[in-house]
Amino acid sequence: MLNFVLCDDNSSAIDKLSKMLNSIILSHNLKGQIAFSTTNPDELLNYVKNNLTHVLLLDIDLKSSISGLELAEKIREVDKSVYIIFITGHFEYGMMAYKYKTFDYLQKPLTKERFEETILRLYSDVFGDKTKYLKLDNDKTVIKENTIRFIKKDGMKVIFHTDTRDYETYSSFNKISAMLPYNFVRCHKSYIVNMDKITDIDLSNNSISFTKNDVCYIGPKYKNEFMEVLNNEYFSNNLVSLDHAK
Repeated sequence: MLNFVLCDDNSSAIDKLSKMLNSIILSHNLKGQIAFSTTNPDELLNYVKNNLTHVLLLDIDLKSSISGLELAEKIREVDKSVYIIFITGHFEYGMMAYKYKTFDYLQKPLTKERFEETILRLYSDVFGDKTKYLKLDNDKTVIKENTIRFIKKDGMKVIFHTDTRDYETYSSFNKISAMLPYNFVRCHKSYIVNMDKITDIDLSNNSISFTKNDVCYIGPKYKNEFMEVLNNEYFSNNLVSLDHAK
């Protein structure tokens, strides 16, 4: 369980950041909580001195006699292990912030996608998570690879169908294929499937089924290659149902 502590001179900014952080924690089933939040630098310093703090989300301009950078320096004197993430409208202090072993430096207005990327990377760093993430072309959205069921080409768009929701971007299948691990196989001009997510294959209809009644199709140009992968012992043993493929 990670304890997050928030400090910003604007209470509305704290509320917005809290909601965003709680949403990310909930949607990814992460072990974390907001343990403390304040607009007062002295309260923050006192809390960190006396309570277990794993991650500090800190503004730089605190409308106080002490800046976020100076506060970070004081915190480093009492806790060298806390993860510090600056969230600020003053991007010109970026290089100076890393003097205090800053994990990330995020610019306001903060988007959920950018914040989510940082939080997932932080959890990976803390817990040594081996989960791999795929960053989409828009550079704002990050998806867990093991949640992707299949990828569909729809005109100029590419749609990632995951266990929780769909994500759209603009890219080419060739570029996407080069970024994916071996368990992702192109089975059709319009589909790339995650072999680990398949629940049923019907070769009489050249269809592939997943949970939630999603269906992809096997194209004649890709069928031989797909069957070679399918007959690999690893995938054969891990598919839920191969009755139609026999």
